[in-house]
Amino acid sequence: MKVNHIRQNVFPVLAALIWGTAFVAQSVAADHVGPFTFTAARSAVAFVFLLVLCLVFRCLRRRDFQEEAQARPGSRRDLVIGGACCGVALTVATNLQQMGLETTSSGKAGFITALYIVIVPIAGIFLRQKAPRAIWLSVALAVAGLYLLCVQESFSITEGDWYVLLCSFCFAGHILLIDHFTGKVDGVALSCVQFLVMAVLSAGLMLVMETPDWAGLLESIGPVLYVGIFSSGVGYTLQILAQKDSNPTVVSLLLSLESVFATIAGALILGDRMSGKEYLGCVLMLAAVVLAQLPDFRKKQAAPAPAPEK
Repeated sequence: MKVNHIRQNVFPVLAALIWGTAFVAQSVAADHVGPFTFTAARSAVAFVFLLVLCLVFRCLRRRDFQEEAQARPGSRRDLVIGGACCGVALTVATNLQQMGLETTSSGKAGFITALYIVIVPIAGIFLRQKAPRAIWLSVALAVAGLYLLCVQESFSITEGDWYVLLCSFCFAGHILLIDHFTGKVDGVALSCVQFLVMAVLSAGLMLVMETPDWAGLLESIGPVLYVGIFSSGVGYTLQILAQKDSNPTVVSLLLSLESVFATIAGALILGDRMSGKEYLGCVLMLAAVVLAQLPDFRKKQAAPAPAPEK
């Protein structure tokens, strides 16, 4: 039980940390290649990395004679369907966000993207997944904190903002899809298939919408490898593993800490100064995360004590 609690809480925080610190690498790559080229390259790197990981895990299971225990009826079909659905959602979300960034600021884009923390619990109502009152209060605190962290200018709506808002709905859909499939298939394998789908779709969009710049891609090979292996391969796999048997709203709150880590990384690595507004935003975000854990605590406190053994 303790291991599950660590997985459900530590893994999404680690994913948020990786995503937050990968922003610099993404910005560097954007100066050399187009969005579809970059997405195709990072997805291909993530797929190869996760494929090797899957093969290693398979060999370990064979060695320990556990391969049959790992196989489940229909899991291959669920893996293909789940990987395809998650891959399509992630491809659309990522490319909509990149299109939006062409006409809106990164701060506004970060805030609007993170609105999936509101969309997920609202969608959960229609899926009969009730969220406690404390979770809704956590969502409100997180939205306020994200606004203080991300939006440094007057909030006016541009065409790019609409693209990013659509991207937020797609990220929410991606979280809910993972919530549906993660209990049916292996998490690492699901992530592997998802990035194969994402690489194929993005490569097709690259050939139709862009002229691939191989020299520019070679110049940005470092950022592509970093984002492909860590941000995509490791980060999204941690998200999938964290969502197994978890409340998707709580996981989405933890994942939204990406904005906090991005701000702190900018201050530590790039020497950016944090304003009082940003400090307050960090405090509200952390308060939201702590509050989101309280329902589980109260539930444990109210649970009846086990009967003494006779």
